[in-house]
Amino acid sequence: MKVCKFGGTSLATAKTLALVKDIILSDPARKFVVVSAPGKRFKDDDKVTDLLYRAFDEKVMTGTCKTTMKLIKQRYIEIRDELKIDFDIEKYLNEVEKGINKSETADFAASRGEYLSGLLIASYLGYKFVDAAEIIKFKVDGSYDSEITEDLVYKTLKNTDGVVIPGFYGRKPNGNIKTFTRGGSDFTGAIIAGAMKVDIYENWTDVNGVAITDPRIVKNPCFIDVISYEELRELSYMGASVLHPDSVFPVQSANIPINIKNTFEPDNPGTLIKNKIARDDMQEYPVTGIAGRKSNATINIKKAMMNNELGFARRVLSVLERCGISIEHIPTGIDTMSIVLSEKGFEIVPEHKVIEGIKIAVNPDCIEVVHNLSLIAIVGHGMASRKGTAARVFTALAKADVNVRMIDQGSSEINIIVGVEDKDFEKSIRAIYDEFFGE
Repeated sequence: MKVCKFGGTSLATAKTLALVKDIILSDPARKFVVVSAPGKRFKDDDKVTDLLYRAFDEKVMTGTCKTTMKLIKQRYIEIRDELKIDFDIEKYLNEVEKGINKSETADFAASRGEYLSGLLIASYLGYKFVDAAEIIKFKVDGSYDSEITEDLVYKTLKNTDGVVIPGFYGRKPNGNIKTFTRGGSDFTGAIIAGAMKVDIYENWTDVNGVAITDPRIVKNPCFIDVISYEELRELSYMGASVLHPDSVFPVQSANIPINIKNTFEPDNPGTLIKNKIARDDMQEYPVTGIAGRKSNATINIKKAMMNNELGFARRVLSVLERCGISIEHIPTGIDTMSIVLSEKGFEIVPEHKVIEGIKIAVNPDCIEVVHNLSLIAIVGHGMASRKGTAARVFTALAKADVNVRMIDQGSSEINIIVGVEDKDFEKSIRAIYDEFFGE
């Protein structure tokens, strides 16, 4: 059995929906279909989810969402008519309009794109429709309730033969609709896959899998054939736009692979994401992917005999904890300690207050903050077993005239993280990519 989740680009028009239907019906194992809201049809188009947020804002400002809802109705009616489906979508569109006008939060409005897609696609395929609100549950505090959800999913879907489930949302105990964060349809698909113990979770999008690096920086980068969940998490954390970060856990714990595939090139094998990478699966390159994030800062602390002062690091980190600031990395020396954090941390608590707190806590000899730091992660299971990978990284950066401000390597030896100035970020990514994947 397979769960197949289709993203917004795959569901944007009647033409793309026809491709989706061919994909689903070509394999009887594709019993569980998770759908997003229709995405953009062209560059300057609106995603339906964005229109729904706009509809809620219009309702807040004017008392009714009538103007924006007209655009949303046109989108769904146009798809229905072009596909020549005998389905009364107007009935559900009118119910959605009434619901938005009565709702107190944006969650209900935002979720209706997936809901309407699910109804329409179920009719188009001749599949059963199961509302996500009936099987995806949240706790009173708004956190996802995995225990109840997994039980409901299994009981509801175990005897179904072809079912469509909207992604992105569920229901709280008080009956209110609650959405996941943006991209949450990935999470819904993973929940269904994990609960039903399927053979594979297919995530259909508009690219041929996971690119080695950001195509906005490197033109036409290669795609990754096979990647581990561990590598994927490292790349996603460092900014790679691959999957909703939480979507990994329900399938990873159940040892279910994810296959990222292209709706518009269905014969392309895409990228396979697995728990463990066998030696035969390892690519010829030691590096699997390259990702990074700009706008970080480093708090550099110096104090003589720091290594002999018990609790020094704890006292420094407790200051950041009290400020509500999370950290990225902690490179250290005998008499030095550096704290790498996102610049956004200083939006929570001003920089001077953080520094003042650290001075009070540990009385350093010197403390300074360096801004405009980019972090770049070079990730790959092959790195641990091959010599010279780090040397190649730093040689490539030196040839590109990039000054490395920070170096860190994870204990698992599947990643090397370097810090460079923001102005050198794109140049550094291109240099590292060319070193390992250039012709």
